[in-house]
Amino acid sequence: MVFGAFDGLHPGHLDYFKQAKAYGDILVVSVGTDRNVERIKGKKPLFNQDERLELVASCSLVDKAVLGEEDDFMHHIKSVEPDIICLGYDQWAEPSDLRQELKKVGLSNIEIYRLKPYEKYRAKSTITKSKSVDY
Repeated sequence: MVFGAFDGLHPGHLDYFKQAKAYGDILVVSVGTDRNVERIKGKKPLFNQDERLELVASCSLVDKAVLGEEDDFMHHIKSVEPDIICLGYDQWAEPSDLRQELKKVGLSNIEIYRLKPYEKYRAKSTITKSKSVDY
């Protein structure tokens, strides 16, 4: 299971999915809600949550795309029951903290991995969106 905003898929997202998929048989991608993306990133997403969910679901690397939970993240993870959670290189959650939170709700057998960046300073939505393109 992986988490993110996925506000416009780019090669970095695809690499993230490929890396995560290497850890298991089924890749479940949790797409952040509009409210949570704005809260975490400090600005509204370019595409709304339904559009981002549809875009992620259409990716052949993804077995199942789900919309994230607004508040109770542990309930959201519990509802999917993943064996493995893969965190992006730039995600705020620390594996040790996440492991403690998972234990509190009876999910102590989930393995957690931190994935590597694709091209740290190139394939990132915030960088991609900030570049101007002349047509």
